[in-house]
Amino acid sequence: MTIEIITPDESLFKGEAQGVTVPGTDGSLGILNNHAPLISALKSGKVKVTMPDGKEEFFEINGGVAEVLNNKVIILAE
Repeated sequence: MTIEIITPDESLFKGEAQGVTVPGTDGSLGILNNHAPLISALKSGKVKVTMPDGKEEFFEINGGVAEVLNNKVIILAE
């Protein structure tokens, strides 16, 4: 799946990944390939991106919105 993490100032990440975990307002959300379409508000916390080789990268955000559609996750972060 393709992941994009974008802030108003810069693009933090764009690339392929096995999965992503985001800090949803009602709890942590894990997203893998073929996830159902989703739009969710995000709270402050860490976004974990699991790379195709299994390594993990973390990005700190201060809230935002995540959209999942057709194996693409777009995170508009503050």
